[in-house]
Amino acid sequence: MGFFVFLPLVLPLTTLPIAKLAGQHLHPRASTRLLTLLSTVLAVCSTLCLGLLMVVGTAQLPGNPLPDGWSDPEVRAAVPGAEIAGTAAIAALAAAGVACVGALRRHRRIRARAQDALAALPPGHDPAVLPDATPYAYAVPGTPGRPGRAARSGRVVVSQGMLDSLDGAERRALFAHERAHLDCHHHRYLLAVRLAGCLNPLLLPLRSAAAYATERWADEEAARVVGDRRVTAHAVGKAALVGRPGAPHPELAHFAAETGPVPRRVAALLAPVPPAGSWPHALTPTGLAALVAAAGTATSALASLNSTIALVLILKAATPL
Repeated sequence: MGFFVFLPLVLPLTTLPIAKLAGQHLHPRASTRLLTLLSTVLAVCSTLCLGLLMVVGTAQLPGNPLPDGWSDPEVRAAVPGAEIAGTAAIAALAAAGVACVGALRRHRRIRARAQDALAALPPGHDPAVLPDATPYAYAVPGTPGRPGRAARSGRVVVSQGMLDSLDGAERRALFAHERAHLDCHHHRYLLAVRLAGCLNPLLLPLRSAAAYATERWADEEAARVVGDRRVTAHAVGKAALVGRPGAPHPELAHFAAETGPVPRRVAALLAPVPPAGSWPHALTPTGLAALVAAAGTATSALASLNSTIALVLILKAATPL
């Protein structure tokens, strides 16, 4: 195993350049999928290596249920600083597990509350207009059917205050934007990168980049449906100006709720349509960043595989028949 077992823990740093450049030079659909794939693979690899370190560290603890042979010096020699690394891995995995469980529970709780808030409205009405003067709009993902509970389809929710602040064309852009979040299953991408950030904090920049990419993806879909990029840009900008903090369910996909990236989104909508099928040249900054991220991800996968096979062979040899 050697130091290979530690590589997947730090290789997420290779994705920092593409996290900064993907939103500027890649189509938002490709950017979302790329960032989600990188986050997922790197998170799985780093968690796997933490698990391997935990096995070595747990074998040193008195009263553990593992075979006695797993605590032999030959096993500890496979990992540099086995006792310290193993103990730290136990704490890191416990913290990651708590963070993931908390994120999943919060995700389910927010979706359930949003769905329950719509229960009093007539079913099938999409968008659902709430009689609230506070301007906001968001997409509520559907939920699959369960025993004793019927399936619920995704719905777009908009307040009367938001509708009053937009004209007819801008309203169509708003509805198309939120509908794109549902049709393209953006909540799944966002949940994947959120969990990846819980498993490895070095992946948190990809979470922010993926959140921006999904908003840009929905913007492009809205501009395509409306047929006017300038109208869509005006809708995004106006919604950001009239919006105020305190909108319900902040973790759902809100229309122009975050003022930070809104100017970038408006500028992108006022620019030409980004090419959907092209990939930046390898010698461009974005192309080099993508290659670095791909190389880091591939190295992480190979290091995880190498460490897993090596530890399995070592433990098999150390375990008496």
